Amino acid sequence: MKYCAFLRGVNVKGTNMKMAEVCQVFKDAGMSEVVSILASGNIVFSSDKKADDLKQILEKAMSKYFSYEAFLFIKSQEEIENFWNGNPFKKNDELHSYTFVGNDGIEKVLMQEFENASKAENEDAKIINGIFYWQVPKGNTLDSTFGKILGKKSLKDQFTSRNINTFEKILKKF
Repeated sequence: MKYCAFLRGVNVKGTNMKMAEVCQVFKDAGMSEVVSILASGNIVFSSDKKADDLKQILEKAMSKYFSYEAFLFIKSQEEIENFWNGNPFKKNDELHSYTFVGNDGIEKVLMQEFENASKAENEDAKIINGIFYWQVPKGNTLDSTFGKILGKKSLKDQFTSRNINTFEKILKKF
């Protein structure tokens, strides 16, 4: 079965990884048809194992190889199609749209944080089919009140985010 692993915290705050090395770690851990999409830690691969088992195997392999505490989230092709197809926001050149990949229930935590945050004009968030989507004016992603919570240490093992366009690129590799 084909999956995509979404790594958290890749090539930010001093955690620098070459995607070729990440792919090799995946291959050494027994994955096949391994390919990376963009430099933000999206790895498409095949395995006979279940997603929960893969998460443990790959987090352990990544942590050991790169000497950091690895967190990743594994989704099937069908789940990735749901992320892409569920996007509630229309394309707008002034705005970025993000989708959040994470543990079950994280969308409710994120919505609570979003509702408590002060918002920029046109900033919005929605939950569609259990998936959290966020739209923010370009240039405000990390400066917005909600954007700042994305780095909260208490949430680091709970989710990772991607620009919605990343999902389109990932689906082309399936």
